Amino acid sequence: MRILARTHQMPPRVAAAAIILHSGLSKAAADEQSAAGLHRMATGTYPFLSRVEPVAFAKLLSKGEIALGVALLTPFVPSLLVGAAVTGFAASLLGLYLKTPGMRREGSLRPSQEGVGVSKDVWLLGIGLGLVVEELRHR
Repeated sequence: MRILARTHQMPPRVAAAAIILHSGLSKAAADEQSAAGLHRMATGTYPFLSRVEPVAFAKLLSKGEIALGVALLTPFVPSLLVGAAVTGFAASLLGLYLKTPGMRREGSLRPSQEGVGVSKDVWLLGIGLGLVVEELRHR
C-alpha cells in the first residue's frame, strides 16, 4: 500500500472532503427534530438503523462524516483505503436516492425536485471508485 497519496489525487480528495466535512460538522449539533428527520429518512431505506436512537444516529453519522473528511485531507491515509470508504459512503447515499419515495420522477432514474441534492452524490461515487481503481491498477 502506498504511504502517500499521489499529488494528482489530492484535488478530488479535497473536493470530496470539503462537502463531507461540511455535512458532518452541520450534523454535529443536530437538535432532536433534525435528528429525527435524518433518522426517519435513513431507516426508510436501511431498516436496521431503527435500533439506533435518532440523536445517537445523527451524532454517529456526524462523527463518521468528519472522520472520512479528515482522512481524505490526510495524504498519508492510503488512497485505496479512503477511496473504498468514499465509495461505500456514496453507495449508501445513492441507496437513499433510489429507495426513498419522492426522490425520483415516477418510472425514471431522473431526480424529482426533492431528489436533486442526493442524486448529485453520484460524483462522490466516481471519486471513490477512481481512487480505488487507480490504486488497484498500480499493484
